[in-house]
Amino acid sequence: MQPITPYLTINGADKALEFYQKAFGATDIFRHPGEDGRLFHARMTINGGIVMMSDDYSKDHGGPPAPTPEKTAPVAVSIALDSPEKVDAMFAQAVAAGANGVVPPEDMFWGDRFAIVVDPFGHRWMLDAPLKK
Repeated sequence: MQPITPYLTINGADKALEFYQKAFGATDIFRHPGEDGRLFHARMTINGGIVMMSDDYSKDHGGPPAPTPEKTAPVAVSIALDSPEKVDAMFAQAVAAGANGVVPPEDMFWGDRFAIVVDPFGHRWMLDAPLKK
């Protein structure tokens, strides 16, 4: 596992996994359904990195509640890509899959091509790649 792994709380984690496959090319690694039908734990890869998630169990186990599209999560997940063209392509792919494009791809002052989308479940995703290698 990578040194830091994001763990997302989601309302509708099964649907979110399907969305992440369409939006970011995610690969579903593992799903463990709970007894009540919600997703208790899942693992996927995006761009070689692991992301874990579950449905909202905040009332059952005291974890964090899921964000909503209106009240997004207070943190973002960053996807580091290897070319500026991939930022544009992934942004377009995510928006076509149903994400809200909040910062369209731009060349930024710090030397990266950068964009932000918010998924239909309230999580922000930053897409970036260095302009020069």
